[in-house]
Amino acid sequence: MKINVEIECTPEEARRAAGLPDFTPVHERYVAMLIETMEKGASPEILETMLRGWSPMGEAGMRMWQDLLRNMSGNARDS
Repeated sequence: MKINVEIECTPEEARRAAGLPDFTPVHERYVAMLIETMEKGASPEILETMLRGWSPMGEAGMRMWQDLLRNMSGNARDS
C-alpha cells in the first residue's frame, strides 16, 4: 500500500506547523551587521575570523573557503 499526502504551504507556515522558532529578527540583525562591517571596509583579519565561524569543518572548511576565494579572485595557485 502506498499513500501520498501533499500539503501546500509557505515556508513560514511549515515552520509554524513544525513548532520551530522564528529567527527572522536575528537573521535581519546579523545581515545588517555584516553589511555595516563590509561598508566600513573589512580587513583581511576580520574576513578570516568571519569565515572561520562559517566553516563547519574547522581547518578543512577554512581551507575550502580560502581556495574558493583565491579561485574567484584569479589568484589560484597550487597548495
